[in-house]
Amino acid sequence: MATIIRLAEPRDLPALGRMGAALMRTHYDFDQARFISPDGGAEDGYAGFLGSQLRAGDAIVMVAETDGVVVGYVYAGIEPLSWKELRDEAGFVHDLLVSPDARNGGAGRQLLDAAIAWLRGRGMPRVVLWTAARNVGAQRLFERRGFRSTMVEMTLELDT
Repeated sequence: MATIIRLAEPRDLPALGRMGAALMRTHYDFDQARFISPDGGAEDGYAGFLGSQLRAGDAIVMVAETDGVVVGYVYAGIEPLSWKELRDEAGFVHDLLVSPDARNGGAGRQLLDAAIAWLRGRGMPRVVLWTAARNVGAQRLFERRGFRSTMVEMTLELDT
């Protein structure tokens, strides 16, 4: 049951849409005030968005596949210098998700390593990512890979 990491293709979009919607649901369950609701169109919307990134020169979408089934994906890209974020040009891991039945088998690490290698190959001096405060499992994966905390997002809901 070897897992392979490969570039995502248009044929993967239904699976990517389901996984992207699952990522949305997970974050929404963490904090319904902060994250957008994964309404009935989340699968199609996420599939369309990730499909647009398949052709982007400054981004990559890769999948983890086991026995012909997509069990995870990573979406990463190159972000320009940001005065707003006080950081130089950097690689950014936007999404990383492994289906629950395939977790703890190494697919997440393989996807993360593949994204880092792609970003390194494009001369990025660092890789940045965000993770939900309550997503302790993902934080452990990132810390084992050498990531360190540098910023804390804080949110205040305003009564309107």
